[in-house]
Amino acid sequence: MAKATKKQALGRGLSALLKDPENDIKSADDKNADKVVGNIIELDLKSIEVNPFQPRTSFNDETLQELATSIKEIGVIQPITVRKLDFDKYQLVSGERRFRASKLIGLKTIPAYIRIADDQESLTMALVENIQRQDLDPIEISLSYQRLIDEIKLTQEQLSDRVGKKRSTIANYLRLLKLDPIVQTGIRDGFISMGHGRALINIEDKEQQLDIYEKIIGDSLSVRNTEKLVRSLSNKEEKPDTEKKEIKAPQYILKGVKDFSEYFGAKIDIKVSSNGQGKLIIPFSSEEDFKRLKKLIESEN
Repeated sequence: MAKATKKQALGRGLSALLKDPENDIKSADDKNADKVVGNIIELDLKSIEVNPFQPRTSFNDETLQELATSIKEIGVIQPITVRKLDFDKYQLVSGERRFRASKLIGLKTIPAYIRIADDQESLTMALVENIQRQDLDPIEISLSYQRLIDEIKLTQEQLSDRVGKKRSTIANYLRLLKLDPIVQTGIRDGFISMGHGRALINIEDKEQQLDIYEKIIGDSLSVRNTEKLVRSLSNKEEKPDTEKKEIKAPQYILKGVKDFSEYFGAKIDIKVSSNGQGKLIIPFSSEEDFKRLKKLIESEN
């Protein structure tokens, strides 16, 4: 605790140095730059602006309040990181939750590391720092990876080295951005997991993708059962044309199939032959799903 007090005292002394216009630091080569860059300095909260490159788009009010309570009791343990914009003016690079929580309880200053960086370096630092966090959802991580690739012009290999993740892991996250926006929102809100999303990527038809997404939620399908369902649908699509011999079904059948699908809560498939005969195929994804369908049929008898 004595060390922390000593650092905070040093931080207050350096903050006074930064408020002197004659000692303004604009680059790493300026006088006194070595005293500031990399050291913990107490900065006025009002002199710091939020980083526009911040990948996080939402903050949980409850957890933010918990952090604010913790800061009120023991202070800011981990300093934020800022970059210098102008005299006594800074921009947040990382630590927005600590910044917001400190403002929430009325603090005037906050311990900070100061970096001198251009916008591209600031974006890189903010994205990489945020990717390392444990509480980002998979879509936030995917968007951060994509921004590093698009705006910093990194390859997946370079990105892998920068964030310390396998290239295959990065590729799996990036593929999530190919999902329908509704499915992406479902992952962000916790209705389905990243594993469900990875299974749904194999369904190219967006309407079918959404059908399965609704089924996952409605039937509480596990990732494994979702993978089985996707495989069964893919196998149907891959059958040779000689086996299909598809014939356009009459309108009365098409209308009836829609009613069946709504009743059973599953996409009913049909096969119609040239003589007017056909089959209705009711898919199921698990033993529980089969029992559910059986119960529905028995209730009609």
